[in-house]
Amino acid sequence: MSSWGNYLKISIFGESHGGGIGVVMDGLPAGEFIDREALLLQMGRRAPGKDKAATPRSEADTPEILSGLLNDTTTGAPLCAVIRNTNTRSQDYGNVLSCPRPSHADYTGFVRYHGFNDIRGGGHFSGRLTAPLVFAGAVARQILARRGIRIAAHISSVGALTDSRFDPVQIPADLVERLSTTTFGLIDTDKEIPMRALIEEHRQQGDSIGGTIECAITGMPAGVGSPMFGGVENVLSSILFGIPAVKGIEFGTGFEGTLLSGHEHNDAFRYDGDTVRTVTNHNGGILGGISSGMPIIFRLAIKPTPSISQEQDTVDLTQKTNTTLAIKGRHDPCIVVRAVPVAESAAAVAMLELLKDVNML
Repeated sequence: MSSWGNYLKISIFGESHGGGIGVVMDGLPAGEFIDREALLLQMGRRAPGKDKAATPRSEADTPEILSGLLNDTTTGAPLCAVIRNTNTRSQDYGNVLSCPRPSHADYTGFVRYHGFNDIRGGGHFSGRLTAPLVFAGAVARQILARRGIRIAAHISSVGALTDSRFDPVQIPADLVERLSTTTFGLIDTDKEIPMRALIEEHRQQGDSIGGTIECAITGMPAGVGSPMFGGVENVLSSILFGIPAVKGIEFGTGFEGTLLSGHEHNDAFRYDGDTVRTVTNHNGGILGGISSGMPIIFRLAIKPTPSISQEQDTVDLTQKTNTTLAIKGRHDPCIVVRAVPVAESAAAVAMLELLKDVNML
């Protein structure tokens, strides 16, 4: 399934080395002005070929909007955007048709689709398919911002190197603005040089490295989410796991919360004027699947990019023998960097879906 959502539906199409990739968004409210400059800024944060920490494949990632927008305003009809693929080198993938790349979807896709799957650049399994998701998120976040809801993420870690974490109770608006418009998002900017050095070390070795992303959503009103299976965690997780390389998610204190006792983990309530808030935010702004009005905090585990140039063991599906494979092509030594705006975008789409569920749009 490449479609997602019940109230705000998105459908992502295309392959990495096909003519183009794109998205259809159905269920957007009519009359919403979409700032194209702000939209292109978000697309540029994810676009390849702009940073040594990313793949050298250069794509402008300029969306061509085919429907749903008139005078830069949503019409209520499905919004469709296409992003043309212009810098492909399909010959780099000739040997993976029969020799699947370790930790890629080449083998599982071969089995699932009886060998008819497009393996060039990963085909429909490629991280390139996150570009249409960023487009959808760029549209959604503009609609959310008019309702006081903002989203920002940062590189929480690369390998063993860590950034500072969000204050889970109070997140400054200027920090949210800075992180949501930068390409190497860090709370503690002093961590950029050592993180880049670690990424470059792995690139020089023909290897890759993973890490984590922390994302915060501020301004989400209390009372949003529909348990048991339509809760905030459920909806967020279902779209975030659509991002290639995501292998885990935690909310609030997450797994570290298992080390606490009940009285340490519980978030005590207090009035702040007429608004109910919590003193701490171990639950990440979600109680019983419903937003509490506190910042929604989650972290994603991102695996190392599986495409590395070091020789690896694999199998030959045609000859039915064991063999080795040296992967060609252009790949990210650390996908975490470009996955930050993707995580924000997926979260924006999820928040719009949740708001439509409770008729808050």
